[in-house]
Formats: sequence, C-alpha cells, structure tokens
Amino acid sequence: MTLPMPTLDHVVVNVRDRIDAGAETYRRLGFTLTPRGYHTLGSMNHLAMFGTDYLELIAAPPGDTRRPDVLGTPFGLNGLVFGTEDSASVHAALAEAGVPSGPPLEFSRPVTLDDGSSGDATFRTVTLTPGTIPAGRIYFCHHFTRQLVWRDEWRHHANGVIGVARAVIASRTPGASGAVFARMFGHDAVRAIPGGCSLAVGLSRFDLVTPDGLAEQFGDAAPDGDGRDEFMAALTFRTRSLDLAAAALALGQVPGVRGEAGRIVVPADQAFGCAIEFVG
Repeated sequence: MTLPMPTLDHVVVNVRDRIDAGAETYRRLGFTLTPRGYHTLGSMNHLAMFGTDYLELIAAPPGDTRRPDVLGTPFGLNGLVFGTEDSASVHAALAEAGVPSGPPLEFSRPVTLDDGSSGDATFRTVTLTPGTIPAGRIYFCHHFTRQLVWRDEWRHHANGVIGVARAVIASRTPGASGAVFARMFGHDAVRAIPGGCSLAVGLSRFDLVTPDGLAEQFGDAAPDGDGRDEFMAALTFRTRSLDLAAAALALGQVPGVRGEAGRIVVPADQAFGCAIEFVG
C-alpha cells in the first residue's frame, strides 16, 4: 500500500456565507455544536464532535476572496477528510502514487474552553489537487493540538450520534474516482457494491454510486446534482438510539423526515444540501 490505512478525521458541510442559519439548522437536527471558530485562513466553522471523528460546518464572510473553495461552491457536503499523523510523508506518498496534491498547509484557530482557558488549535492539511476527485475537496488533516478539539463536553448530542458511518458520493462514473482511491490506498481498500464501489475508511466508508443508485437509496430526500457529473450527496450517522434521533428531530420541528426500518432520513433541503441518514 502506498499510503497508510485510511482513517476518517472529519466531514465538511458547506454553508457558504450563512453560518448563523447553518448552525441553527444543525442544532435543530439534534447536534451539539462547538463555539464558532475563526481560522487564520479566513473561514469560520462550528463542529459537532463524535468519538473519533467530527462534522464541520464551514463558512466564509460574504465577499471574502481568500476561500473560493467555500463561497464559490454549492451548499452541501463538500469535504471528506482523512486523518494523518505525518502530513509531510502523506504529501510525498501521494506524489509517488501519481495523485496530485498541494504542499502541506498549516493554519490555526483560537479555542476557548468551558473552564475559561484558551489556546490555538493548529492543523496541517494536504489537499488533493482540485478535480482529482471531481466530487469535491479531499484532503488529509494533521492535528497538532487534539486536546483542544476532541473534548468530551462537546461529544454529547440530543440525537444520540456517536460517529460518521459513511459518506455518499453520486457519480456518473464511480469507478474513475474509485480508481484514484485504489492508487492511494491499495486495491484491497476499494470493493464493488451495487451500482458503484466503496472505500473502507477506518470504521466508516465512502460509497460512490450512480445517480440512479443515490435515488434508489434516498429518493426525493437526495440533493439535486445541478448537472454535475459527480458530487458529495449524503452522510450517514451512527446513533445510540433511533428513538433519540426521532425525538430530537421532532423537537427541532424538522419537516420531511422519513422513518424507515432501521433508519431515519432527513431531506437534503432541510440540511443545507446534504441528505442526512441516522442508523442505529
């Protein structure tokens, strides 16, 4: 294998310049969010922390030219992030595998904890060159201050969520992006599934399916691809209890929620362009 076994660090939902509305929406979905963070790169975020991974809501101030990857792309799931403890080696390994990426980029954001103490959460990322995986941003994140990010006080959610079970990418040619993942992590990491392929990512997975496959799984809850050949479409969250998830969604008065055997589905238009699935 060219790169170490893939692990999931976090997933990113783009709320563009609507950070207040995005945070309110995900709180109504039953997520506990961290206080607003301000990156040195110019972006803003809120996080929903889980056991070993997290959900990030990303935004930028209106008209900000530093983050075209935020303001210049649609609402919805737009980032899937692998974990790494050695960003320099990841960059070198990607080059060796023939997968283009930018150089490691280091940045930070101030964090204030519940006890009043503070510090700078610092990261270094390595991002695949845009277009390598057409669906959106794929990158690796190296955390230098994990103690400022994975805090137990932020891990408790009304919907009972304890982790990201999968991300779903819709693609007219799922095998093309699947082949990129195979070059990165080895062919054994990517397996065939009905209508596409799937990359094992630690305790999670990334499913690449055709638009018909997406419609079969999510129906009218799926986001509109707006003519894109490939896009990030949905997230599946593992919850301690579907009853907790249902109660949180009822409290949040989220419309269009669909309860089915073993899962609850929230339409993409109620989650800033990302279909949300809860499973037990």
